Amino acid sequence: MLQSSPGRRPLRQTACAVGAVALMALGAAPAGADDGSAAVRLGKVAPIDGVKPGSSVDVPVTFTNTGTAAADKVWLTYTVTRGLSHTELPANCLRYEIPSYDEEPSRSQAVCEFDQTLEPGTVYAPEKALTLKVLDHALYDRLRVVVETTEPGLDDNASEPVRGTGPAVKLVERPDATPAGPSGDHPDWDDANVKVTADNTADFQVTGDRLEGAVGDTVDLTVKFTNAGPAWVLRDGTVSVTKVRIKMPAGTTVTKGHGFCDKVAARTYECGTSESWEDEGRGEIYTFKLRIDKAVPRAEGSVELAGEPRPFDTNTADDKAAITLAVAGGGSTGGSGTATGGAGSTGGSGGSATATPSTGAGSGSGSSGGDSTGGDPNSPAADGDLASTGSGATLPLAGAAAAAVAAGTGAVLVARRRRAARR
Repeated sequence: MLQSSPGRRPLRQTACAVGAVALMALGAAPAGADDGSAAVRLGKVAPIDGVKPGSSVDVPVTFTNTGTAAADKVWLTYTVTRGLSHTELPANCLRYEIPSYDEEPSRSQAVCEFDQTLEPGTVYAPEKALTLKVLDHALYDRLRVVVETTEPGLDDNASEPVRGTGPAVKLVERPDATPAGPSGDHPDWDDANVKVTADNTADFQVTGDRLEGAVGDTVDLTVKFTNAGPAWVLRDGTVSVTKVRIKMPAGTTVTKGHGFCDKVAARTYECGTSESWEDEGRGEIYTFKLRIDKAVPRAEGSVELAGEPRPFDTNTADDKAAITLAVAGGGSTGGSGTATGGAGSTGGSGGSATATPSTGAGSGSGSSGGDSTGGDPNSPAADGDLASTGSGATLPLAGAAAAAVAAGTGAVLVARRRRAARR
């Protein structure tokens, strides 16, 4: 097969094909390419620190037309997280509310349209800076500013727009400002992400639990983490707001864990939060199922805060709480009330008795049914933290042997009947 060299076409082409290629080439050349185009670049927007809840803060924004042609219209968009709020907006601005989705917190967005000619190489700014209200629950908030030469698309989850009621604002030249550098990969828009930090606090708290049951019982453990406020807390990226470390009481086994928790040591779990933020007055509830394997005097677990530093939390008295366990029957090992290592005790003098959990204390059945089977096989406890069931394994083996004998006897009877049928 003939190959054409780069930039050349095979000689055997029809006139129609050549004409089509020519038309395509003409269409590929942008109209008015010699006229240049507009481009925009934001000036630096500094972080805003130490603002007081209840106060207001101005957002000074400048941008430069870094292109080679004038722009006929630009849009400025201001998006803030829930600790901040837009005050009265100009009439050339629309406000949208966007709920939380896709691991992003809720936000409020103002889009302002400026229908005027913007010359290349010139720095512009709104004649009146946009003002934000710092709410009572502000702490670590974010402001995103976008400038663009094409109309911004509306978020699919945004509310119906509300037009501002204040006097319309226009852009003015800022000859005293230094022009921004060249535009990057997207000359028709530019953005800046700004941190806004308020002088506020948030009290993180944990709550323990009181457990009661007999040896062999499976009990529910519920511990809580709460952000008592007054501020909400937002972390960067997908970092958990905090970590909660839970240590189970001695003599217990986790048969079912919680989805946000990982086992980090013997009877110890570390739990995260469902999102990278926690609103004031909200929190997380962590639930586990624990099997009581044996009675351990003064057995006690704990729940405490861990993870990221919390400079905003000045009250540390509620950062840790106890998990208590009261076992009915004292040193009973469950089942018929007798342990395998001594007469009615859990170990005797220096012995290491092994309990055989049952469905409840004093059942007298010696059964290995109910929760004594170990609970959820997908539980984090399945990694070796489950207690031994002692002689309980002997019963299944004996049952299996009996079943095998029965099966063999049945096979012999069937074979005899078949031989009789052939006769």
